[in-house]
Amino acid sequence: DLSEANAEGKRLALVIEQRGCIYCTKMHEEVWPDPEINTMLNEDFFFVQINMFGDVEVTDFDGEVLTEKEMVMKWGVMFTPTVLFLPEEVPEGVTAPRAAVGLVPGALSRGMTLDMLTWVHDRIYENGENFQKYHARMLEQR
Repeated sequence: DLSEANAEGKRLALVIEQRGCIYCTKMHEEVWPDPEINTMLNEDFFFVQINMFGDVEVTDFDGEVLTEKEMVMKWGVMFTPTVLFLPEEVPEGVTAPRAAVGLVPGALSRGMTLDMLTWVHDRIYENGENFQKYHARMLEQR
């Protein structure tokens, strides 16, 4: 998936969800459809959905193959939705959570989602500004 995302010029994002999750539904129905966010999601990101309790086999960046539910346990993910934003290159032997430039455990507001997508897409983390400080700065500007 990382190679495919890179080939399309997009950032890979893994979203862990579960059936019946009210916060997943909120993101799908209220936040992600926002025109500005939806444009970024479609043009700049390559999302892969992982079912927290699923049986589909997935391969971690360290090469381990597990079912979705086993991988979620390995990664220590406890909340849905959880989104992991990956860099364009992942060092060999590193797991997805260790490689992630951002990990969002739970639903975010429209503004915070937009700021997170921008923070990842524009690689603001590379300048040493953590997300919370960036988000606070964006709130002041708005």
